[in-house]
This record gives sequence, structure tokens and C-alpha cells, in this order.
Amino acid sequence: MRRSVQFQAPPERDTGKGRSEPLRTEFTFELPRGYVDESGTVHRSGVMRLATARDELVPLRDDRVRENSAYLSVVLISRVVTRIGTVEDIHPGVIEDLFASDLAFLQDFYRRINAEGHTRAAVTCPSCDEEFAVDLAGGRLGES
Repeated sequence: MRRSVQFQAPPERDTGKGRSEPLRTEFTFELPRGYVDESGTVHRSGVMRLATARDELVPLRDDRVRENSAYLSVVLISRVVTRIGTVEDIHPGVIEDLFASDLAFLQDFYRRINAEGHTRAAVTCPSCDEEFAVDLAGGRLGES
């Protein structure tokens, strides 16, 4: 039995800069290589939502995960990715067909938004040693 719950507007978080930002539950991303669908179209941009406790528990009952624990990330990622390009029916088969570099990207992206709450990473320029932040969600070339 499922309960229905009414949600209020999400609370705003203090950014420490004198302004608040609303709680983000969806994050856009750009895959390094892209998902190639059955017609040969490459899809790179997508959306991942924050995971719920259910998202992390349900895959543990999946027979594929019981047989091979490495399959856990495939099932889990398929539950939280809501769109890749124009593909909105995201299921484990879609995630299985990703290039390994794209799956690794999504696993890291999942960890960042669910554990750290953002998609930014601190980096240091190898030439000048200047430190700055980049947004791992990606975007067009030259954007950060």
C-alpha cells in the first residue's frame, strides 16, 4: 500500500554568502561519450534526481543484483536517471548499453549529488597552480 503525501515548498539553504538557494532535487549532466540508441542517435545530455532510501533498498531485492553484486550500480543508476537526451524510459538495459566511461561518470555524479549535495569539484591548474571550482555536470565546451 502506498501512502500519498503532500509536500510543502522545499526549505531554502543558506549558501554562506548572505543568500539562500532552494533545495535542488534534479541535476543535469553531459555524458562524456553519450548513449547510442537503436537508431544510432547519440544522446549526451540528461537529468539525474536525488536518490531516496527506496532507490537504494529496492535493487538489493533484484535477482540480477543477488547473482552479481556489480550489477547494483546499473539498477541504482537506472532508478535515478530520468532522461538521457530524448530517451525518458530509462531502465537497466539502457544503462547496460552505456560506454564504460559514461557509467563511471554517472556513478561519480550519483555520489557527488547524493553524498556531497552538489556537482562542483575543486581543481588546481597544473600550469599556474591556481585553485578554482568546476561543475562536473558539464555543459558546452569552454563553460565551467
